[in-house]
Amino acid sequence: MTIAGKILIAAGVVFALLGMVGLFRFRTFYARILITSNIDSAGMILMMIGGMLHSPTPAFALKIGIIAVLALITGPLSTHAILRSARISGYKLKLGEHI
Repeated sequence: MTIAGKILIAAGVVFALLGMVGLFRFRTFYARILITSNIDSAGMILMMIGGMLHSPTPAFALKIGIIAVLALITGPLSTHAILRSARISGYKLKLGEHI
């Protein structure tokens, strides 16, 4: 189980690093918020599952699982709140700006 946990943690870190490269590659606010949401959801869940498999006790794995579920609930909600506030405030793409 510890080898599978280490592989999942490494995959989550690689996914997060590639997502950060994509974050700097995109230029608009809306494209960047989409990339950060993907990094948050996919990279975090891989690292959390790897941490659960690598944990020393079942109680610690349960704690990591509870944190993962809470993060999966609040992550998309916070992204939605940021995008909604940008839309309500009138933030728009400039003419000629591409995603």
